[in-house]
Amino acid sequence: MYIPNKKLAPLLLPINKQISILKKGGRGTLIMVKNAFIPIISQEKKKEENPGSVEFQVVNFTNKIRRLTSHLELHRKDYLSQRGLRKILGKRQRLLSYLSKKNGIRYKKLINRLDIRESQIR
Repeated sequence: MYIPNKKLAPLLLPINKQISILKKGGRGTLIMVKNAFIPIISQEKKKEENPGSVEFQVVNFTNKIRRLTSHLELHRKDYLSQRGLRKILGKRQRLLSYLSKKNGIRYKKLINRLDIRESQIR
């Protein structure tokens, strides 16, 4: 996040975030937010919840995708992370395709719960 004036930095960010201020030339201040809020879907701890189930795996992949996306907003030229993100997106897409073919009701519930778009290709 680029803020033109160093004195305004504490006023523009919420108090609960840890920040580190990095100088950028003499024209402004570059601020890096360390503990930024990344929305992570909570997984209910049920005894019946199987870590190998399709829903569980899709939720984990979605959390990883959101983390990597926020990382890539800061580090645009991190090409290895971009490759990892594409691989995870492909894995999640294959799992969602499998679930939609096997059980459409569970697929719809999962899509709505995770707030992700429905696949165009099945």
